[in-house]
Amino acid sequence: MPIRAYIYLVITTLLWGGNTIAGKLALGHVSPMALSFGRWAVATLVIASISVPQIRKDWDLLKANWKLLIFYGAVGYAAFNGFLYTALKYTSAVNGAIEQGAIPVLIFVINFLLFRIPVSAIQILGFVISFAGAAVTASHGNLQTLLTLTLNYGDLLMLCAGIAYAVYTISLRWKPAVHWKSLMAVPALAAALTSLPLLWWEAGEGQMILPDARGWMIILYCGFFPSLISQILYIKGVEGIGANRAGLFINLVPVFGTLLSITLLGETLEYFHILALALVLGGIAIAEWGKPREPLKANA
Repeated sequence: MPIRAYIYLVITTLLWGGNTIAGKLALGHVSPMALSFGRWAVATLVIASISVPQIRKDWDLLKANWKLLIFYGAVGYAAFNGFLYTALKYTSAVNGAIEQGAIPVLIFVINFLLFRIPVSAIQILGFVISFAGAAVTASHGNLQTLLTLTLNYGDLLMLCAGIAYAVYTISLRWKPAVHWKSLMAVPALAAALTSLPLLWWEAGEGQMILPDARGWMIILYCGFFPSLISQILYIKGVEGIGANRAGLFINLVPVFGTLLSITLLGETLEYFHILALALVLGGIAIAEWGKPREPLKANA
């Protein structure tokens, strides 16, 4: 049983949940695109400071795969965050949380259409239960809230964000056999560079807020933990159990975000928080139990 991959993915989603809290704390202290660029600039500086010798060793493979590595940074990192941050200006946090829960479905669908990777009926059941947990979290235990949701321009952007991260996740099957330091260095730089047009757009709209002291602390946190450590662990998790199964763990993000809000922001623990966590974890467990029995090299 790939316990190490599970641990990697749980830590990943915990850090991504922390990113949600950082986003809340950033309001009025640093604007979204300034935060997005800053986090990837910090991640690039950190990884570059420790990876130059390793990059030299992997240089031939990096040169041979530079387009793929830039794609990882531009699509999986910069585009996803750009779409996400912009979408939340137009749509509700409930919509955003629910629509992020669609990422595992997109991974399933794209994997099947492109590679005919099968999904068992039990895995589908596990996904539905896990998604229900994310919905319980987003609706604060009142599922009737979901019936009143309306779709707008922000929801289209959220769909684009989900597609971007699903495509990134699936494309990890082609990642070159290089050290993790090298694997993070080029995409992090690509993410920082491709965030610049978004930063320029934000400045042109007169909405850019340069970071103050708290803003810089948030940038440093996001640059080191959600941007760097979590991405390394996510890659390891996908490598260990495949894109379909790893994608289900994304439903833990709103749950961890809520639990961290209780711990760090003093919000109240409600019954639905515990129910949501049980549903998400139970759904993941069911999907793992119901995975196809034959080894699938294409999904490894």
